Amino acid sequence: MSGTGTKGEGLVSALRRAGVTDLDDSARRRAEYSTDASLYRVVPAVVVFPRDADEIAAVVEACRTLATPLTARGAGTSIAGNAVGPGVVVDLSRHLDRIHDIDPGSATAVVEPGVVLDDLQRRAAVHGLRFGPDPSTHDRCTIGGMIGNNACGSRALGYGRTADNVVDLDMVTGTGERLRATRGADPGSSPVLSALDRLVRSRLAVIRTECGRFTRQISGYSLEHLLPERGFDVAKALVGTEGTCGVLERATVRLVRAPKATALVVLGYPDMATAADAVPAFLPFRPVALEGLDSRLVDVVRRRGGAPVPALPRGGGWLFAELGGDDAGEVAARAQSLLHEAGALDARIVRDSRAAAALWRIREDGAGLAARAENGGPAFAGWEDAAVPPDRLGAYLRDFEALLDGHGLTGVPYGHFGDGCLHVRIDFPLGRSGGTAVFREFLGQAAKLVAGYGGSMSGEHGDGRARGELLPAMYSPAMLDVFGAVKDVFDPGDVLNPGVIVRPRPVDADLRQVAARPSPTRLGFGFHEDGADFGAAVHRCTGVGKCRVPAGSNGVMCPSFRATRDEKDSTRGRARVLQEMAAGELVAGWRSPEVLDALDLCLSCKACSSECPTGVDMATYKAEALYQRYRRRLRPAAHYSLGWLPRWARLASRTPNLVNRAMAVGPLASAGKRLAGVDPRRPLPVFAGRTFRRWFAGHRPAPGRPVMLWVDTFTDLFAPQVGIAAVAVLEDAGYSVAIPERALCCGLTWISTGQLGTARRILGRSVAALAAADMPVVGLEPSCTAVFRGDAAELLGRTPETAAVAAATRTLAELLMNTEGWRPPPGLDGMSAIVQPHCHHRAVMGFSADQALLERAGVRTRTIDGCCGLAGNFGVERGHYDVSVAVAETALLPAVHAEDAPETVLTDGFSCRTQLGDLAHKTGLHLAELLSLAITPRGSRP
Repeated sequence: MSGTGTKGEGLVSALRRAGVTDLDDSARRRAEYSTDASLYRVVPAVVVFPRDADEIAAVVEACRTLATPLTARGAGTSIAGNAVGPGVVVDLSRHLDRIHDIDPGSATAVVEPGVVLDDLQRRAAVHGLRFGPDPSTHDRCTIGGMIGNNACGSRALGYGRTADNVVDLDMVTGTGERLRATRGADPGSSPVLSALDRLVRSRLAVIRTECGRFTRQISGYSLEHLLPERGFDVAKALVGTEGTCGVLERATVRLVRAPKATALVVLGYPDMATAADAVPAFLPFRPVALEGLDSRLVDVVRRRGGAPVPALPRGGGWLFAELGGDDAGEVAARAQSLLHEAGALDARIVRDSRAAAALWRIREDGAGLAARAENGGPAFAGWEDAAVPPDRLGAYLRDFEALLDGHGLTGVPYGHFGDGCLHVRIDFPLGRSGGTAVFREFLGQAAKLVAGYGGSMSGEHGDGRARGELLPAMYSPAMLDVFGAVKDVFDPGDVLNPGVIVRPRPVDADLRQVAARPSPTRLGFGFHEDGADFGAAVHRCTGVGKCRVPAGSNGVMCPSFRATRDEKDSTRGRARVLQEMAAGELVAGWRSPEVLDALDLCLSCKACSSECPTGVDMATYKAEALYQRYRRRLRPAAHYSLGWLPRWARLASRTPNLVNRAMAVGPLASAGKRLAGVDPRRPLPVFAGRTFRRWFAGHRPAPGRPVMLWVDTFTDLFAPQVGIAAVAVLEDAGYSVAIPERALCCGLTWISTGQLGTARRILGRSVAALAAADMPVVGLEPSCTAVFRGDAAELLGRTPETAAVAAATRTLAELLMNTEGWRPPPGLDGMSAIVQPHCHHRAVMGFSADQALLERAGVRTRTIDGCCGLAGNFGVERGHYDVSVAVAETALLPAVHAEDAPETVLTDGFSCRTQLGDLAHKTGLHLAELLSLAITPRGSRP
């Protein structure tokens, strides 16, 4: 592993001598932490993962002694660039994630800084409590990060900002003092507090005049909490200081009672500015949340979100007003009154919680999807969350749109309208000549605009590197001097997150996108959506961290991170390494060990391609990286064995019984696995005694509409019963089934191992044959079906043939649900089943057709969110077995081992069924098998 030179080695030695046990100065690790969710890139010298409060203190002391910058970090979802730094980055999310206590009596919780908000919400919900603020990143953001930024979210209107929900903080200041920050703290108990008290008393006038003017004034330090009339509340004042005054060890936070009844009022207006004009009239109705959405955001979610978008009232801009209370009748009456006062074009009240959740999902998904501009290019943070007093929001929004137009820029605005906070990502021309100047000029004018409305540069994300330089537009020199003096009280050596808020870095320094360079390499994939540029493709990752959600969360991305909780195993961590490789500074090329290490535990599940808001497709990036690394070079054994599996399996299927006996147990099996790069603990699948193609050769096709059944290697040689069942189901639905005349392959195993030249030849033959057949194609193995729907065009080009095959290829459920007159067989009504969707099925084709079919059939389902962990060749390869099992343990195994789990497990993927059999000793069914169980054989029909 590459280090950081003499200075870095001295820092590492000092940290180890201080008792810090988990740290990493490798180039790969530094690349992973070189940026957060912002525009900024700063490569750290070392990344530290403290295990307890004493290690935090030791890190601070070592950095003070060596005058080395220290930046504290939670989930790294900062949009302002306040979680990157040049010295030591301290990741508080890895080990410090314990909830020490929840006290229902006092409605408080004691938590470590790395606790994920949704984890706290789940624990608190048992007592009918919740933490009030709820950013859209609630499933991965940490309490420590929320305290650092003074995070708010949609429901801060009803429950307050993070500062309003903090009781006390335990932290280490930049002086090395272990400080308990609380309300009414005794200044005489601490050198830091004593100095702070003297400073505040000497500057009362300017603090009273310029701080705390409205709720979303987040920029700068919130010193109004230190005023004598506010009770010298040091804890609240330190919220939002972005790690510039201390490093958090533990926090006591206030919880609130969750309302027993809620109602969502959805209001449509001609445009978003008109919707903003209506906001002040709704505040007396005490909404918990009052959100604004623009039609452009809804269009983005409709085009790219994957899930269907619920119908909205007529309009071009909408307000979502959520009301809550303990009396359902009172909440309903308040909602009706608000509706009458709205003056909206159209409106409706939503009381069903599932319908309301679907509407709120538009807002949450849009926050990430807006990171791609309307033309498909990137849209950037930088001016992301300015806020003005709510009664001035409509006028500000009109002026802001005019400012965008004047610079030739576009963005998709939305926000917390009840608090006057507006979010937008803008298509700044970064990376183009003169683009940085446009960026800087726009920010300067935007700062003057929002200050003219009495607003704040930041309404919830903090200043970071994006807005610190702009604070003079909002604060007087005297106020800025006070901020500097406060920083010096807590951190006189300027060790903690330097360059943020006080003595800030320029807004156009350290921009990540500027460091991007076009890739000159001849690529294996087309990367058509990214201009045939691998660098542009990997820079799709903006760092929002949706891949960092813990086990038990919705979705699949990212399976290995859910198992290891290590940034290197997140989609974002891998993208950061690939970005550094593309930049050519920290990581040196395709064949660098950092790239191989970063991609090693990627399961190529493709979940990121549909769940990442910016469309990162790490499975494709991994295949490309393997292709470039091993071109014309010797490959790992598994690439020749598992990568060429269809060829070897077809040869072995000629004598299946002999091969099965040889590879079952004993020295021959052990030697074979060792030579093939297969983990010795992994059982090998058993060849069928008769292949599906042999069975079909003796089958008399039924008359009907023609359909081509794609015979994949796994169905043909290992699970012919699936193919036989599919033929029965298709014939029952009125189809005449054909199969390709000769054995063909989609090339998936060659693709996943980066053997793209061979994959192109194999896939090309198959696409030509299917295009010539000119009939619907049904795929039974989801990963193979997904190749024709997605990878084929990237490997072979966007040709008429690849387009025709992609359009013709569908899953069994897609075909049946679009077959006129087809109804599921009645024998399934009332059955219960666990459903494990294959990752490629969910990511590329979507699982909605299968879900709809099962509902129509009357099957009661429990759908698993998570990967099985085998993922084709991944879980078979030597070195991956433990992670493969750990991934299965995050979702699949708990679901099937639950006391009330149904016996039937439905999963179309051969890998999923194999993992289920290996680890749970259960037999999974393909959808075709399930349907065929209830079909009356043709010969026995009346």
